[in-house]
Amino acid sequence: MIQKSVLDFKQADYILVVNKEYEIVYNSRFDQRMGASSGHTPYKNFFEMYPSIGRGESSIVKTMSTGVPVYNDVQKWTDINGKVYVTQNLTLPIFNEGQVVGVVELTKDLTNVGNLEDKPHFLESINKEGKFHPNRDSNDRISFEDILTINDGLLNSIEQARTFASNNNPILIYGETGTGKELFAQAIINYMVAPKQKVIIQNCAAVPDNLMEGILFGTTRGSYTGAENKKGLFEEADGGIFFLDELNAMPYSVQGKLLRVLQEGTFRPLGASKEKKVNVKIIASINTDPMEAIENHTLRKDLFYRLSSNMIYLTPLRERPDDIEYLTDNFIDHFNAVYGKHVKGISEELREFFLEYSWDGNVRELKHVLEAMITMTNSEILDIKDIPVYLSGKHKSKGRKKPEPLKGDSKLVIDLEQGGMNLREAVDRLERELIVRVLGECGGNKTKAGEILGIPRQTLKYKMDRLGIPFDAEK
Repeated sequence: MIQKSVLDFKQADYILVVNKEYEIVYNSRFDQRMGASSGHTPYKNFFEMYPSIGRGESSIVKTMSTGVPVYNDVQKWTDINGKVYVTQNLTLPIFNEGQVVGVVELTKDLTNVGNLEDKPHFLESINKEGKFHPNRDSNDRISFEDILTINDGLLNSIEQARTFASNNNPILIYGETGTGKELFAQAIINYMVAPKQKVIIQNCAAVPDNLMEGILFGTTRGSYTGAENKKGLFEEADGGIFFLDELNAMPYSVQGKLLRVLQEGTFRPLGASKEKKVNVKIIASINTDPMEAIENHTLRKDLFYRLSSNMIYLTPLRERPDDIEYLTDNFIDHFNAVYGKHVKGISEELREFFLEYSWDGNVRELKHVLEAMITMTNSEILDIKDIPVYLSGKHKSKGRKKPEPLKGDSKLVIDLEQGGMNLREAVDRLERELIVRVLGECGGNKTKAGEILGIPRQTLKYKMDRLGIPFDAEK
């Protein structure tokens, strides 16, 4: 009988720690059946140790790429010695300053458990309580209802995503790290109900530049030393969906080949003389402003224009104070259930800190901050003293010296002086007012408005999307 407790680590048969390069830096095996020495196993590649595990089905890769923990993921695999195992995993990301730097996995060996068809879950109590389900045990269960928000802008993005999922055009999701791009992509994929074997997900940042073209488009024997005839991911996704995460990490030259797939539906495998044709719905994400990516030459301008017909902007958490409080409540409910705690809420001082903190890691950072606080506290109310060490220096003292007042009496200056907005918000407001005014003078003609503003029509459309200006705005 398998115990059902997330905290009883004695149930795990081993603990595995993998760094960002997928090197095994720690391997503690409690059963010793695999013939591997326990403890430190420096610099042995994860996929070398477990050659049967493909990147597409690996919970290690999934968590490393998305920063999302994976619970109850039952896998069948073969080790380097050819032995077959069935395991159940709890895979958790390791963060440093909001970035995933590694993964730790706790594994229960189910190889000798009787009826594997029943898929026993030694962590099945997770997600049983409350309405918050941030960590589905399978991505094919994620829906738009799993995107928790009460923010008008993000609610509008969800409706956009539903609409974009219903047409054949590619989709571009952009927003800062941790805003939920992968969650949106999974919700879109499941909304479209594509065959599971025809859904391909690839994090472009996880592939070396010199291998990217071959992985995406395939290779032919002799195209380079050691190359064999091998299908690329686009060919595997034919008739389905291809999600390219962190598109701006894709080499500039390969982006040109991707553009051809978008425009003509054709590509040529590496070293091949003939074209291949595919029909694939492409979803792409980038973690920076598209205009900045274009200026920095990490995103081709022509590729962006091809993707810009279906764009979804995810507002950073710091600009959604309503969601900060809403998500805090939901995360508390969730982690109370996971860790058996009884936290009822946060203090007023902590609430003020959460609202004024920048949240560079966005929702992902808020989640892990609260998880760390809840696991360590014995109190019913979380307070400022419970925040992780890396945040303690960012807590603004109540006795801080007030800044000198700004000179001027405009509404914008008054709002800045009284803390009603920051510089980014002020610039956005000015930009929005100017665009709306010019559109009104042009009778809503976007091409003419773009000429007056000195920007292309596509750039104007992008700015209108980001600033929430209706596309039929005339005043």
